Amino acid sequence: MSVAELRDVAQIISGQHLLDGEHNILGKGVGYLTGPADFGVMQPTISRWTERPKAFCEPGDVLVTVKGAGVGKVNMAPNSTTAIGRQLMAVRSNLDRVDAAYLFAFLSAQIAYFQGRAVGATVPGLSRSDLEELVIPLQPLPEQRRIATRLKAQLAEVKTARQAAQAQLRELARLANGIVFDSIRQYSTHRYGLGDVLNEVKKGIGLAWAEYPVLGATRDGLAPAKEAPGKHPTKYKPAFPGTVFYNPMRILIGSIAFVDDDDTPGITSPDYVVLQGNPGRVDSRWFYHWLRSPLGAQCITSLARGAVRERMLFNRLAEGEIELPSFTTQQKASAALKELKPLRRAVVHQLAEIDGLPKKILAQAFES
Repeated sequence: MSVAELRDVAQIISGQHLLDGEHNILGKGVGYLTGPADFGVMQPTISRWTERPKAFCEPGDVLVTVKGAGVGKVNMAPNSTTAIGRQLMAVRSNLDRVDAAYLFAFLSAQIAYFQGRAVGATVPGLSRSDLEELVIPLQPLPEQRRIATRLKAQLAEVKTARQAAQAQLRELARLANGIVFDSIRQYSTHRYGLGDVLNEVKKGIGLAWAEYPVLGATRDGLAPAKEAPGKHPTKYKPAFPGTVFYNPMRILIGSIAFVDDDDTPGITSPDYVVLQGNPGRVDSRWFYHWLRSPLGAQCITSLARGAVRERMLFNRLAEGEIELPSFTTQQKASAALKELKPLRRAVVHQLAEIDGLPKKILAQAFES
């Protein structure tokens, strides 16, 4: 096995920034990829630019995201010649030296290298030399193809396992929704205003803030917060067992959390809405699952005013209504919902392990 710098075995094409203009230079159907390399932003029919694009990727090229939050992500180019923006560089292998699929697998394994070389606090970026100086191990071409084929099969198995785990999570969510629905449909209920059966927690934790972890609300529920307390940590709100809280800017996409009996008590941002069910009237675990169910989503949507990032504070949520079964019925449903938690936790753990497999598989394939 030999090694070579990438510049010696591949051509590297830097993307080009193009401004919309009034001159029809390219015909319809010519794609323009602006990054990231996972094709999250693609404009396939742009045809009015003030200058002719000079940077194109071709089928078989490997695209590397070189600017922005997705720096280091790679993907194969689409199956047609496509203009590329300056967030991307295309790596075109010399097929006499490097198999294209092998090159893609190798570059996919270099995320740590790319992120380590990226500079810029606001918009991290890679230079052309960062790619050119990358050292690639060179097996004989037949061996490269064998390695690429094996890695493709292994990564396909990982994808299948991930899909199976995600299907399990969806099934658990449907089961939770079913428990909530049954508690409403099979028993008598009364309609209440949410403001009449919920209590908002407004007071901050005070000087004891340093004794607790900071918690956040995500679309998956409870999670450690990404940021430490700000300038006024004493204003952070207690998030103890039996507490429901949500991000008022992201409730429309499901950023809602619940602190269960076996969760570590914590604090959460003073910008979050923190609430609990009235004792003897609302079981907080039952309400949390109601709020995350289609019934809760329908209620939230009915209260929204159409803004993409509006703030739904408690006074707005309080305007909503809920069909509430008896507290005893809620408690029975709540006990069944609690039984789902260890099952979900096991699947989430499994999914995290699966998500780490591609990095391990690729690293082992190219370790020296």
